[in-house]
Amino acid sequence: MAQFTTLTSRAVPMPVNDIDTDQIIPARFLKVTDKTGLGENLFADWRYDANGAVRPDFVLHRPEHQGARILCAGDNFGCGSSREHAPWALTAFGFRAIISTSFADIFSNNALKNGLLPVQVPPRVHQRIFDLIAENPAAELTIDLAEQTLLLPGGEKVSFPIDSFAKECLLNGVDELGYLLGFADRIAAYEHSA
Repeated sequence: MAQFTTLTSRAVPMPVNDIDTDQIIPARFLKVTDKTGLGENLFADWRYDANGAVRPDFVLHRPEHQGARILCAGDNFGCGSSREHAPWALTAFGFRAIISTSFADIFSNNALKNGLLPVQVPPRVHQRIFDLIAENPAAELTIDLAEQTLLLPGGEKVSFPIDSFAKECLLNGVDELGYLLGFADRIAAYEHSA
């Protein structure tokens, strides 16, 4: 898993509430067991028309949002089914963090286990971010995971919650198995002494 310490990036605005995992990655793309190609199908039903042609007005296709690594989404992001393919598709597209006022629990856990940071902010801050992006699409936000803060362009710092174990894993770039393997020498020494 890719390490996450700090991230400074522009943000893509998607002020839609209740974006579910089927909208993030439609079920017809779930036949894969790895992340290859999933980024191309992120929000497929919104990005492409029925014939597969690109919808140039969709936010992910707009030039000012190309390369942004933060998605600012509406309330209750990631609701619906528990598919792990949703954070796979988001990270394969290039996102490292999602900002919202709330996340579905299973999505949040899956995201953290796949190097995608869910940043939960109060509604006032959430609206401020959308306003900032509307005023200046090139505005950058900075997320500092160690400090658990989101820095807005005007200097305002906002704290966000995160599970301490998930935070440690992200900061060290390891998943749960990688964390356990970090104790392999101590485990072997204990087994040898027993």
